[in-house]
Order: sequence, then structure tokens, then C-alpha cells
Amino acid sequence: MIERYTLPRMGAVWTQQRKYETWLRVELAACAAMESAGLAPKGTARKIQRTVVINPKRIADIERVTKHDVIAFLEFVAERAGAPARHVHTGLTSSDVLDTGLAVQLTEATAILLDDLDALLTVLRARAFEHKHTVMTGRSHGIHGEPMTFGLKWALWYAEFTRHRARLLAAGDEIAVGKFSGAMGTFAHCPPRIERAACATLGLRPAPVSNQVVQRDRHAAFVGALALLAAGIEKVATEIRHLQRTEVLEVEEPFSAGQKGSSAMPHKRNPVGSENLCGLARVIRGHSLAALENVALWHERDISHSSVERIILPDSTILADYMITRLTAILDGLVVYPKRMLENLDLTGGLVYSQRLLLELVHRGMARKTAYETVQRHAMRAWKTRGSFQERIARDPVIAAALTPREIRACFDPSWYCRHITQIYARVFGPPARRHGRRGAQAARRRGRPPGTKRG
Repeated sequence: MIERYTLPRMGAVWTQQRKYETWLRVELAACAAMESAGLAPKGTARKIQRTVVINPKRIADIERVTKHDVIAFLEFVAERAGAPARHVHTGLTSSDVLDTGLAVQLTEATAILLDDLDALLTVLRARAFEHKHTVMTGRSHGIHGEPMTFGLKWALWYAEFTRHRARLLAAGDEIAVGKFSGAMGTFAHCPPRIERAACATLGLRPAPVSNQVVQRDRHAAFVGALALLAAGIEKVATEIRHLQRTEVLEVEEPFSAGQKGSSAMPHKRNPVGSENLCGLARVIRGHSLAALENVALWHERDISHSSVERIILPDSTILADYMITRLTAILDGLVVYPKRMLENLDLTGGLVYSQRLLLELVHRGMARKTAYETVQRHAMRAWKTRGSFQERIARDPVIAAALTPREIRACFDPSWYCRHITQIYARVFGPPARRHGRRGAQAARRRGRPPGTKRG
């Protein structure tokens, strides 16, 4: 199963090869800006770009001597480019390259995650409409509450993940800044116009003000958005785990041919994917704390944040990518048992309808305290005897005096609880463009687009 979720796209963003190629892009953007400003000979950046092919092994060999990664990179560029390399890194400091290059990588990572979330939202929407009218019991404290539909769970998840997407989009925008302002952020050796031009070339905005580094509250906000996203994934995965318990068994993770659930018990079909996601969410939450601790640096900078970020930023984005993709696959293939949902709805003998009965009695003039105690008394006895709550209610002369047999039966109709579902869906998904049925939703999901949308 793991091979199915291998994600080379995100992994490629964080390779040494990609890192050094990004650093070269940053240096060449600055060099080209210098050319335009008349501070370097025309064609310098192009000559360097043609002659320098990144070799991480050679850079590592140099770094073993220099004990400084950026200097090792610059010496490698000088080896390959020759004389034009003297115009590289003019007026810059290491963090100009490191932080601006990191912004480029994080921007690339954000784009991948946004694509992943779009795929997840497509599945959530399709399955929400598929189960719009699939009746089940709602639970609070793990105890049966009142009837609802399974589609409401999907709609709730859809709404939440639209917020996660919006937060990630905002955090990605906040992190998409570069700096070419030099050692103390004063532009002493590289004028602001170079920064403006170089950042534009890289698709970034200049940081309005910086010291030696881009300020780490930006990075903390980014990892914080990933931690919230991971928490949302854990929330869905936890629900699946509960609903797959043997005593409940309303849903089940997809279980492929040849898959095994236990080395000892051949009958086991465990929610291992959801358990995996719950565990990984803890890792990203831990990384968010480390990102917060990176915000406070000594004076204009130290490098206590650097070693931390080499772990938490690749790890958090790669894990988030994996988690979104795996959750999407689980939800797309989730097996749903509507018949079991109805069986569980009837498990309490009708106790889930107690509030409607209570309110009907109040509406007919009975004092709320009296109505509550009357309904509760019958509910507790029905629970202990495992009898029919509706039958006990129908035999009570006090209730019979207030409600007709038909009105009592109406109190036990689950459709009454679902009569506003369409209005809720309109709030979440917008007014329906067309009628959504179960078959239509399934067909739309197979086509990879939300139900109710037209082909482009």
C-alpha cells in the first residue's frame, strides 16, 4: 500500500540538487538585475547559466573544507563559470540566498499542497451529495443523539477543508517574500532596486523590511497552517476509526485483494490508514512548536533557526502532501453501510426521538419541566428493559391526552430531522445548479469532478 502513496513531486522540491539549483536561480536573478542597473556587464548571468551545472557531490567536497555551505556553493560556481563569477553575490549575504531560495521552495511546495487539497475537496463534495439523504444517528459524547444524514458529515468536512485551503493559501502568500538587503538589511552594498527586480524575476515580493534574515513569524504561520491542516485530517481519520469499530461498522476503509489485517488473526480488517494519519498529525503539530521557537533570534540574527528548518520544513510539507493524498484515497474508496446505519439508529428503540416528543408536549401547553420528566421517565425505563420507547409513550394517558396516536407516530419520523438538509447544502456548496442524486454523484466522482459542475 505504501508505494501507492509515494509522492516524488514534493520530495523533489527538497533535494540537495533542487536546493542548489534554486540558489543559482537567486544569484542569477540578482546578477541580471545588476546588469540592468549597469552594475555588471551585459550577458553575465546568461554566461553563468550556460556554464554551471549543479553537482551536489562537488559542493559537499568543498564544504568539508570551508565548513560553510553558501561559500562552498559560490566556490563551485566560480570553478565552473570562471571570470564572470566575480559578479555573483555582489553586496549580498548568505541569508539573502538562503531565505530567498527557501521562499521559492516553499512557494513550490504550497502549489503542490493546494493541488492536493483541490483533489480532496472534489471527493468530499461528491460523497456529500452521494449521501445527502443517507440517514444515520448522530452522536455526542459517543452516545446516540438524534437522526442526521451521513452527507452532513461530508459537508462539514468539506467546509472545514475549504478553510484549511484558504489558510494555506494565505500562509503561502505570506511566505513568498525575498530579501537582497545585505548583512544588516540596510542595502548598504546592494540598492533596493536590485531587490525589486530580482524578486520579480523569482515570482516573489520584497520583504518590506528585514534584518539579516526574513522574519520567522512568516515561517511559523506557514507551519501552523500545516499543523491545523493535519489536525483536520486527524479529525476525519478519527471519525472513520470510530465508525469502523465492530460494534458500529457503518463504514470501512477500502481493503484490497490480498491485503492482510493481522499476522495472528486472519479475520482482521483494521483502519490502519486512518491510524497512520492520526499518528503523523502529531509530528506536524510538534514541528509547529519548533517553528514558533524559531521566531526569537539574537539581535539581527543568529543561526539557531537554520538547523531546525532543515528538518521541519521539508518534513512538514512532505508529510502534509502524503497525508492529504492518503486521506483522499481512503475517502474515495470508503465503503459505506447505509443498512447498518439504520440498524444502529433503531438500536435504542426510538430514544433518539425524545427531544421532538418533549417539544411537541410543550407546544401543546404542558410545562417544560413536567414534559421533560415524563419523557425522561419513559426513556430510562425503555433503556433498561430494551423495550420500545414509542410503545411506552403511546400507553401513557397523560401523553395520550395531549397527542393523538398519529401525532405520536410523527414524532418518530427520521425525515423530520432532515428537512433542512438542502438549505444546509446551499450554505456549504452554493445553490444547486441541478438536482443531485446518488447515481449522479457517483458518476461525477468517477469523472473526477464535483457533481453539478459542467465540463470545461
